[in-house]
Amino acid sequence: MSVLCQVFKSSRQAEMYLYLEKSRGAEEVPDALLARFGELIPVMMLQLTPERRLARADVREVIASIQRQGFYLQMPPTTADLLARERGDG
Repeated sequence: MSVLCQVFKSSRQAEMYLYLEKSRGAEEVPDALLARFGELIPVMMLQLTPERRLARADVREVIASIQRQGFYLQMPPTTADLLARERGDG
């Protein structure tokens, strides 16, 4: 299983990212989410496979979400996430 994925960052919220299948684009993303997200600023293109590691997301969840609903939304880290990162736990 492999998905060619385009990653966009939000123009309105720091560290919020939207993962989209390259061939499908943003057509399945709800209008309310697009309005909250703001401008889709391209960051990178990735070939997602179950073996690939992502920094802040489980690649299998990302692939499943893209297949199920057409996108994966990565939210900014919580305070607990940031503390764990500082301690070296995450």
